[in-house]
Amino acid sequence: MRIEVVIGNIVAQPDAHAVVNSANANLRFGSGVAGAIHTAAGPELETYCRQFAPLAAGAALITPGFKLPNQWVIHVVAASFINHPDAKQILEKALESMMDVANDDHVTSLALPAIGTGVFRCPPELSASLLGRVLENHSMRGTSVEWVRVCVANEETRAAFASAMGGGSASC
Repeated sequence: MRIEVVIGNIVAQPDAHAVVNSANANLRFGSGVAGAIHTAAGPELETYCRQFAPLAAGAALITPGFKLPNQWVIHVVAASFINHPDAKQILEKALESMMDVANDDHVTSLALPAIGTGVFRCPPELSASLLGRVLENHSMRGTSVEWVRVCVANEETRAAFASAMGGGSASC
């Protein structure tokens, strides 16, 4: 599996089979990544998601991409690192769920944000470390995912993820 870490817009990754939404439990339009994905996908995404809400913390769900250039959106729900004592375990479960859903639906490439690092306040180094471990485990077990692109907003976060992924462009 090839891994890239870039400063970039999650909704401007047309070569990714699926984009990952760091979603709220109600799967609704929100701030940050959820807002950007819902805006780009159009109102059909929120309408479609209503039937699946609320999505449990640590769970993942795949939906059509609607107006996005990507076929799929994989929604994952992390937990607040301010309010939830098990936030680390929930984030790891969400990342595992993301990969399980990707494999179940034969997704070949993923563009994802630095999950949990926005309003949920996960330290970027921890999010990166958990993602690196999950990707390595899935790569060793076998996965349909051939490449992953982590899209972040700034150099500090890019450096944290690049370090955890072996320099920014790595293979598992």
